[in-house]
Amino acid sequence: QLQLEISGGGMVQAGGSLRLSCKGSGPSFDSYTLGWFRQTPETAREGLSCMNYDGGVTYYGDSAKGRFTISRDNAENTVYLQMNSLKPEDTATYFCATTPCTPDIATRPYGKYWSQGTQVIVST
Repeated sequence: QLQLEISGGGMVQAGGSLRLSCKGSGPSFDSYTLGWFRQTPETAREGLSCMNYDGGVTYYGDSAKGRFTISRDNAENTVYLQMNSLKPEDTATYFCATTPCTPDIATRPYGKYWSQGTQVIVST
């Protein structure tokens, strides 16, 4: 079925920027609502942002508001997460996934089809 390939993780200094990409393959990519999530060994999975298939509905969790931006390019079957003003506490494993995409995504980080994780490390 749908496969999601994540890329763009790495190491960056505090205050820097990073862009994650989530490229889909399989049937009806543009019919899915996609979201971004993260987790650490010490914390539960957190929802960061989501966007519906045409970009008309977008939600952000508090951790992402004002710093992160979700975008979508259906021609490339890709969803992006632009992360600016990164902080050490943003260090985590990041995922993309299909999701119901509700305003409370931060506390309801649910999905059906998941990418593998990509590591983001923010140094001081």
